[in-house]
Amino acid sequence: MLKTRQIYHFLTKKGLWYPAILLLIVALMINFTGCCTYSFTGSSVPQHLKTIAIPIAEDRSGAGISGLRESLTQQLINQFIDDNSLQVTDRTKADAVLECTIVSFTDAPSIVSAGENVDQRRVTIQVQVAYKDLVKRVTVFDKSFTNFGDYKPGEASNDRVQATETAVTRIAEDILLAVVSGW
Repeated sequence: MLKTRQIYHFLTKKGLWYPAILLLIVALMINFTGCCTYSFTGSSVPQHLKTIAIPIAEDRSGAGISGLRESLTQQLINQFIDDNSLQVTDRTKADAVLECTIVSFTDAPSIVSAGENVDQRRVTIQVQVAYKDLVKRVTVFDKSFTNFGDYKPGEASNDRVQATETAVTRIAEDILLAVVSGW
């Protein structure tokens, strides 16, 4: 068996010291990045649930935002398709259902500068979500999700629409995480 001193002399004599150190560093980097990578996909979805129905969301916010309920529904469907933990299907074939109701939509100043000038506005959306296991006939959770999107007033009229889409996307991500992780 080679001793440490013999290995050191062999590597330095042959000019292999630096490549050996570099190889060791690369091996350690691969080891640490490989062992610390994980995903929440399907982390706590019960085995008997394979499909989910996502009916069009109700809008009880009273805000009258055109297309808001359709946007939330489509964003949820896209999130579940991308995650691939539950297959999205119609209610007659589903093992679970996700019923969503938009309960509030607010658009209020979030940053006010000197002279009471509004520098930024915040769109905040609150959604009540009931996640039901249709196989076991139980409600897994019934809770509220709230998120926001910011925009600068007075600039492009599309900024408020973009802030609304940001809030919808964030809520959809939160709902997905709650369903697949059980948090």
